[in-house]
Amino acid sequence: MSKRNTQLRRHAISLLVNTKGEVSVEELSNQFDTSEVTIRKDLASLEKNGQLLRRYGGAIALPSEVVNEELNSKVSIRKIELAEAAATLIRDHNRIVIDSGSTTGALIQQLNDKRGLVVMTNSLIVANALNELENEPHLLMTGGTWDAHSESFQGKVAETVLRSYDFDQLFIGADGVDLDRGTTTFNELVGLSNVMAEVSREVIVMVESEKIGRRIPNLELSWDAINVLVTNKDLPAEYQQQIESHGVRVILA
Repeated sequence: MSKRNTQLRRHAISLLVNTKGEVSVEELSNQFDTSEVTIRKDLASLEKNGQLLRRYGGAIALPSEVVNEELNSKVSIRKIELAEAAATLIRDHNRIVIDSGSTTGALIQQLNDKRGLVVMTNSLIVANALNELENEPHLLMTGGTWDAHSESFQGKVAETVLRSYDFDQLFIGADGVDLDRGTTTFNELVGLSNVMAEVSREVIVMVESEKIGRRIPNLELSWDAINVLVTNKDLPAEYQQQIESHGVRVILA
């Protein structure tokens, strides 16, 4: 089923739940002529987006006081733009690594029209989002030591698991970009990021333009480890030229 059909069905489910107040998985499966597994994935996605609440065997409409609250979503329009641009770099059957983070996490919803993907991640949030996709990419997890700061697995175990594979692409974010050195981070645990880059033939950094030029002490990936930087189209021209001088391709979204 196409991504557009999935979006249309989910929109219709949301309207139905909010009109009726409560619907069952069985009812939705019959109405939309699709499997209950697919409906459960729809409901999981809609709940994650704040459009309904799942209940055993179905879903209910959000209470009015919740609907009226301003949504504080981690995934901004700017991050979605980056994700859409980054997704164009992914071919069917690619083997990719997606690092933890809200910017890289925005990439997941752009993968539903890709076929035969193998995806490795160190993030439970990314793993759960991947598991909701209808195209069901083959999911690999690093395991390792849980780091509460980055909400991801880190450490020697995770590094060893990664070195057991090779990948076509790594998609990774950054807390900042030092125009002279490369990507920077507040997190002192950068070992896994370097291993992710080592085992990937192409390293794609996804970062919002306002973070470029921000100096943070911890260097994560040096420019010679990065192939592509995807950022917003309001990036100053002089910043783009300086990044490209390091041999990095810049994609403006």
